[in-house]
Amino acid sequence: MKPLILVVDDNATNIDLLVGSLKDDYRLGIAKKGSAALEYVERFRPDLILLDIMMPEMDGYEVCARLKANPETSSIPVIFLTAMQDTTNKTRGFEAGAVDYITKPFHVAEVKARIQTHLMLEEMKAQLRAQNVLLEQKVEEKTAELQQMLNGSICSMAQMVEIRDPYTAGHQQRVALLACAIAEKMGLSAHIIEGIRIAGILHDVGKIRIPVSILSRAGQLLDAEHEVIKIHPQISFEILKSIPFPWPVAHMVFQHHERLDGSGYPLGLKGDEILLESRILAVADVTEAKSSFRPYRPALGIEVALDEIRQGRGTIYDADAVDICVDLFTNQKFAFDYSLGGSQTIFCVASPHTLQSTISLMPKG
Repeated sequence: MKPLILVVDDNATNIDLLVGSLKDDYRLGIAKKGSAALEYVERFRPDLILLDIMMPEMDGYEVCARLKANPETSSIPVIFLTAMQDTTNKTRGFEAGAVDYITKPFHVAEVKARIQTHLMLEEMKAQLRAQNVLLEQKVEEKTAELQQMLNGSICSMAQMVEIRDPYTAGHQQRVALLACAIAEKMGLSAHIIEGIRIAGILHDVGKIRIPVSILSRAGQLLDAEHEVIKIHPQISFEILKSIPFPWPVAHMVFQHHERLDGSGYPLGLKGDEILLESRILAVADVTEAKSSFRPYRPALGIEVALDEIRQGRGTIYDADAVDICVDLFTNQKFAFDYSLGGSQTIFCVASPHTLQSTISLMPKG
């Protein structure tokens, strides 16, 4: 179908000349005043507008400005076709949003060339927009595939640990959930929360090097056995450091047993030397571990766990993380889901929005 050109001019002679020159190549619309031009554009959406400036009631500048102010018509190219020749008027025309400015008396060949040029530009822009949409769709698809692959790899690594240590199955997922909930209440960005989620799921991956006889031992661990357990953050770091995460996951995991007063391990870091993400993980890890069953003791319950972090608030554990953690359990109806782990699907939430819906569905108690 031929492009539709709207000719807006109050001079019948100019209209006749333009119609006679353009009718073989284009479909044409005619308006003799500004208000009629706006009504025509609203109904028919022309591909280009030839617009006179000096018209009764509403001049061409105002017509162009109104067209450009409307998102539905702002992309229609406007060419001013007028007897006004001084630079000030031309500048004002371009400031109003016109793509070109032709002065009268005009040459038909020039008008045709300008029209063809701007229609070609619009077609190229439309093609570019279509290509951008297609590229964005492909990027989204590939990103989703990569996210799925990343989640699958993370979950597989976590499951390897749980297979060797079935007594704490689900611990990593529950820590990840709580750590993300704390981070969200802190106002951290979705990007940072996603990194905390991954670090939470993988924070004990280094236990794959700990003998099963120690992991599953009933009764209190010997000092030597406890020292063996303490190497798991280092092993986790060694396993994860070569993976190009967009977050410092390896360091988050490496530091999750550090304590504000320097009493933690393996580096004995203090205060702000410890990553904020690691300080959040530490609170979530202690809360889950203290409240849950372990081979060497029965489950102590959430109140005992909360008392533990309260006692260390600001000296051992990050004060903000502790306050938010306590509030989540006491006022926000947060609760650990002990069905996670074992034969259950491992926690693999990919966004804070999904995280929030997961939290809200957790059973109390």
